[in-house]
Order: sequence, then structure tokens, then C-alpha cells
Amino acid sequence: MASYRNTVFILTSLLILGLDQGSKFYLRAELSLGEIKEVIPGFFNLVYVWNPGVAFGIFAKGAAHLRYLFIFANLLAAGGLYFYSRGKDSLSQFLCGLIAGGALGNLVDRLLYGKVFDFLDFHLGPYHWPAFNLADTAITMGVIGFFLKLLRES
Repeated sequence: MASYRNTVFILTSLLILGLDQGSKFYLRAELSLGEIKEVIPGFFNLVYVWNPGVAFGIFAKGAAHLRYLFIFANLLAAGGLYFYSRGKDSLSQFLCGLIAGGALGNLVDRLLYGKVFDFLDFHLGPYHWPAFNLADTAITMGVIGFFLKLLRES
């Protein structure tokens, strides 16, 4: 059983997992496959897309063969971060929790659907950033947070 030393990590991971899966469940019910709902004209849409690959659709063509590798990578990341964060300061646990929660959110999609549901679509006119989800956002925030923490400590 987890000790109090990992409380921030566990709570953060579970919060991110819940927010990610809740938002995906809600938006899959509200949108149809391929639908685009304009939220902020010229800047932000909600979309309904599936990503069989990894970040930005990398490996999408061979994703069926790599599915179990992606699942293993998500499990390894979340498990490794759990052990790494044990006994660390609250900020480190929080940042690890962001990354692990995001990894678990995308893991659930891969286990249930074989691909990841993405719905956040930011763009400036015709220039689109690839669609992503809350799990991806949490992972990115955790990695950037660790980078800034390392800069501050050095």
C-alpha cells in the first residue's frame, strides 16, 4: 500500500486521469466522428479525432503493430514515475503525477479503443497545431515544470 510519501503523486495522477477520461467521455457523446465545433473563431475548435499513433500522429501507419509497445510504454512511464516520486518533495510529486496521470489517461484509451481520442484543436488561421487532449496537456505541463525546476535548482 502506498504511504503518505506519495500522496501528492497519487492524488494528482487520479485527478488528471479522471479529468481526462471525463472530458473524453463527454465530448465523444457531444460530437460525431470528424465533427468540428468552433469555440473561438480563428483560434480554437473542439474536434472528434482518433490518433492511432503517438504524439502528433507519429507511427500512425504502423500503429496496429505497435499498439502493445505503446501500452507497455505508458505502463512503464506511470510505474517508473511512481517509484521515482516516492519520498520526493511535493512539487516533484505533483509534476510526476501530471505526467503519470496523462500517461494513464492515454493508456485507458489504448486499452479500450486501440487508439487515443483527441479533441483540442488550436490554430491561427490556416495553421493548425495537431489535435490533442487533457492527458497530453498534463504530460506537457509536467515535463515543462521539471525542466523549469531543474533550471531553478542549477
